[in-house]
Amino acid sequence: MLIDAPAAAEKGDPQEPGDHALGRSRGGFSTKIHLLCDGHGLPLHFCLTAGQVNESIALDVLLEQADAELLDGEGVPLAWPVALGGDRAYRADWIDQYLIDLGIQPVIPARQTENRAKRPHFDARKYRRRNVIERLIGWLKEARRIFARYEKTAKNYAGMLTLAFIKQYLKYELV
Repeated sequence: MLIDAPAAAEKGDPQEPGDHALGRSRGGFSTKIHLLCDGHGLPLHFCLTAGQVNESIALDVLLEQADAELLDGEGVPLAWPVALGGDRAYRADWIDQYLIDLGIQPVIPARQTENRAKRPHFDARKYRRRNVIERLIGWLKEARRIFARYEKTAKNYAGMLTLAFIKQYLKYELV
C-alpha cells in the first residue's frame, strides 16, 4: 500500500506516488515502512511513506486496508485486534479515540511531558509484547534488498517487501 504524495507522478504508472516514497528525515534520504503484524510477528499489512512523514499519518490507512484484507466472503472480519501497541510517536488524542471507537485498546505510552492521568489506562504487560514488531523490523533490516532499497519506484519496493513477507510466512510453522 502506498500513500500518495501531494504531486502525482507525471510519467509511468498513475498509482505511483510523486515522491516515490522517498524523503529526507533525520537519518538521511529514506522511506518509512509502517507495519501491522499479528501476535506471532507475521506481517498483516504495510504502508510506505517518505522519510519525513509522521508515523501517525499512516495509522488509519494501515488499519482500514488491513481490515479490508481480513474480511471473509460475507464482509465479516476473520480476526480483529483486541489491543494495538505503538511507540510514543503514535501518542495523540485522536488516535486514542479512533482506536477506542474501533473497539481496540490503545497500548501507547504517554510522552514524558504529558499528564498521564488524562490518558486511557496503559497496560505495561501488553506493551512488552511490542517486541514482536521490533523483531519483525530487525528481520527486515537483515534483508539487503529491503534496507538498501535498490528499487527506484515505490511500487517495485512494495513488491520486494511483499516477497520478503511471503518468505516470512513460508518459514512460519503453524502449530
